[in-house]
Amino acid sequence: MSFRARNALRAIRRPACQVRSYASTSPRAAYLAETEAVERHAAETTDLWRKISYFVCLPAIAVCVAWVYNSEVEHKHHLDHLRAENDGKLPEVPAYEYLNRRSKPYPWGMNSLFFNPEAS
Repeated sequence: MSFRARNALRAIRRPACQVRSYASTSPRAAYLAETEAVERHAAETTDLWRKISYFVCLPAIAVCVAWVYNSEVEHKHHLDHLRAENDGKLPEVPAYEYLNRRSKPYPWGMNSLFFNPEAS
């Protein structure tokens, strides 16, 4: 069947006057309602997470800071006590064979990169 014949057949089968039916609410109104709902939900969620940040996260951070500070103060007192017992120097760490295994030296020496003779 040729292109012209097929189009002519389709034109015959179509009603002459097509009536377009519309929805009871316009698509624009539905879109605006959905957008408003999304914005309201976003505002509520933002408010929720702001409250969680202020009333849960910040106090939790403060508690962690206090705990770490107290732990570090205790550690410093312990190191000061060890220095006082050993004439101002930290005692030598026992040279166990399973500690500080080095098959080849580091480029910066035999200690690890973060070795601190004052604290280690």
